[in-house]
This record gives sequence, structure tokens and C-alpha cells, in this order.
Amino acid sequence: MAATRIISIIGRKNAGKTTLAVALADEFARKGRRVMMMKHAANPVDVDRSGTDSYRHMHEGKAERVLVESPGLRSIIERRAEQSGPEELARRYFDGADIVLAEGFSSAPIPKIEVFRRAANDTPLYQASLPTAALWCAIVTDDDRFEADCTVLRFRDTMWMQLLASMAWERAKVLE
Repeated sequence: MAATRIISIIGRKNAGKTTLAVALADEFARKGRRVMMMKHAANPVDVDRSGTDSYRHMHEGKAERVLVESPGLRSIIERRAEQSGPEELARRYFDGADIVLAEGFSSAPIPKIEVFRRAANDTPLYQASLPTAALWCAIVTDDDRFEADCTVLRFRDTMWMQLLASMAWERAKVLE
């Protein structure tokens, strides 16, 4: 079995991280890759509505882990005192993935693709002076004048998604 690769999709609030992650996942799936995704959330996940069974299992039962199986969907909700990094999460939950797209996790030491849209923010997360700047694989932007020391792709470019998918595959970190 081939090793799992991992890459993060980062950007400021409302930059289009989820939109890019979903489109990139679709491109990998179109190429026959087994894609799995994770998202780092700034706020706790809403564990259903008060009074429902899954809410009661998690809150009233104080369960460490709850698995909800329903037609076409399975969710695992796990109570953890500490947060885990994307590599640990991928190893634990995504066995058999060809590539894991980790939305967020901007401080994790894994390769990054940043979405930078001037319509959403004035500045990107990327700064050439950052010690982690070499982790940026590419920046996808709507800014025709933006330049960086890494690859810059523009939404208006022809076939930018196919190029980004190839670059992401090559630059993604291979999990041991």
C-alpha cells in the first residue's frame, strides 16, 4: 500500500479555504486518488441539539467517544483534553488515504497551500521572513500584482487547479 500524503489548505477568514479544499479533493478523486479531509475549527463542534440521543450520550453520559452510524454517514465525536496535530490525526483516523487535505492547521509543520483573496483580506498569512516560509507550496490568489518566493497561481489562470493538484501531490508530506 502506498504511503499517505498530507498537505494543509490555509488562509485568513473567508478567504475560500473550504471551497479550494473541496475543489482540490474533487480533482484528486477524479484522478482516482483516495482523498480524506479534516478541518481545524476555532470553536467547539456543536454536538447535536439538546435532548437528542447523540447529545445525551456525549453530555449526560460524559462518554469519551461517541460513534453515530446512520444511512450513508458515520460520525465519531471524541472528547480530548488536548488538541492533536494533523499528522497524528491522519495516522489515527485516515488509514488507507492516498492524500489528506487538512484545512487550517496553519502552524503545523506540513506543506501549505494558501488561499489569498483581496476581496476577503488585505494581506496573506505568507511572509517571506517567516522561518516556516519554505513550507508554502503555493498561494492561489485573485490579486494580479501579488508576488511571493513560492509559486503563485491566479484564479484567472488556465488550468490552475490541475497544476495545483500536481504540485500538491509532489510537495505533500509523506507520513511515515
